[in-house]
Amino acid sequence: MKRRVSGVILIALLLAACQPAADQPAEPASPPADGTPATTGADPAQPDAAEDAEQAPRPEEPGLQVATIDGGQYDLAEHRGKWVVVNFWATWCSPCLKEMPELSALHTMREHITVVGLAYEEIDVPSMQSFLAEHPVAYPIAIIDVYAPPADFETPRGLPMTYLIAPDGKVARQFLGPVTAKEIETAIASNGGPALDPPAAEEPEKEAGKA
Repeated sequence: MKRRVSGVILIALLLAACQPAADQPAEPASPPADGTPATTGADPAQPDAAEDAEQAPRPEEPGLQVATIDGGQYDLAEHRGKWVVVNFWATWCSPCLKEMPELSALHTMREHITVVGLAYEEIDVPSMQSFLAEHPVAYPIAIIDVYAPPADFETPRGLPMTYLIAPDGKVARQFLGPVTAKEIETAIASNGGPALDPPAAEEPEKEAGKA
């Protein structure tokens, strides 16, 4: 029991980065589903140097195999050839909810981009399904065990935390904090992917009476 309580406290500290961008006032977050008081306005928890030294290096090509809340299975390796956005988030994280519509638009409107959402919190599947009924997204969602997160990715130091995986399976970029669709597409372009669509040029209006 003591271990579980300590684990919850540690998670609350690690997720203290769940707040709007630094140039905006912080918004209070709703408490997690397990009743742990939400953290507000705190800086991201800094990992202990000795602890970092003991951690095994992350692979260049991370693997991810998780069960999705719709009963399916998600395998990151099956999405080679596309840019994959791996988004760690939580239902009680306001900045996470703010970026979800843009991530959903990327998933549906860009053929070269696919998104997967990893809910980093203690919540059951029915509760998550009820939440997504009010906050729908087009991409698959999986619930991550906070005591055993995916080994090939860093344990989130704050939420949201997003990885951009290149078509060759390697990590191209990591974002800590809210991210926009434009920032993701800019990162893709800077790593050799398709560039942002340029604005359509307006044709000059023909003067009346001239061919």
